[in-house]
Amino acid sequence: MTAWLFDLGNTRLKCAPLGPDGRPGEVLALAHRDADVAAALARALPARIEVAYLASVANEPLRVAVLQALAARCTRISIARTQAAFGGVRIAYAQPNRLGVDRFLALLAVHARGADAALVCGVGTALTLDLLDADGRHHGGRVAPSPMLMREALHARAPQLPETGGQYHAFAADTVDALASGCDGAALALIADSREAARVQLGHAPRLLLHGGGAPVLLDRVPNATLVPSLVLEGLAIWAAVETAT
Repeated sequence: MTAWLFDLGNTRLKCAPLGPDGRPGEVLALAHRDADVAAALARALPARIEVAYLASVANEPLRVAVLQALAARCTRISIARTQAAFGGVRIAYAQPNRLGVDRFLALLAVHARGADAALVCGVGTALTLDLLDADGRHHGGRVAPSPMLMREALHARAPQLPETGGQYHAFAADTVDALASGCDGAALALIADSREAARVQLGHAPRLLLHGGGAPVLLDRVPNATLVPSLVLEGLAIWAAVETAT
């Protein structure tokens, strides 16, 4: 069976074939817009796919555009949903559907990787932090703008402030560097505060896992963190295995 995994975020569409071992294969990351997502998928994918597994946190027009593009080449499309309990993970939210499916799938993947507690940090359009204990219990999380979104918001309100560029410094001597330092620094401070709060809540320090397109930029400034680039696709593969079995 030819099956592919699709992680549709607000900035990128990540996709990978589902391997015979039940894990994602080589990951493709496609920048997207509503108008060109079909063309991007046509260039990246085989002509026919039997099953597509989709996790989406994107806006409705973009989600529909991706579904239409997939429907043209897929026999079946299965859309992942956040569930209160799944794969040994128990979600803290009283209304599980209000937890983004990307966060849910990342937690599934982390729990499947081992029994240690973890603080899971996603760096995409949003910066998300979720605490998972060794028993698979989700203790809740935090959501904030990512450094990329901070820069875009500043540029939108004040076009003279560039939305990219600059280097991190404790105290920058140039506006572009100051923007990079301030926006990255805000994210780093939230991660550090969440890490300490997690240590207090659990009574020990959890491992820190970073994923998402913006994670590599922060990695060198976060002590003892591990980069896990395809965590959402890993979780989607776990979800797909259960969905197929049922």
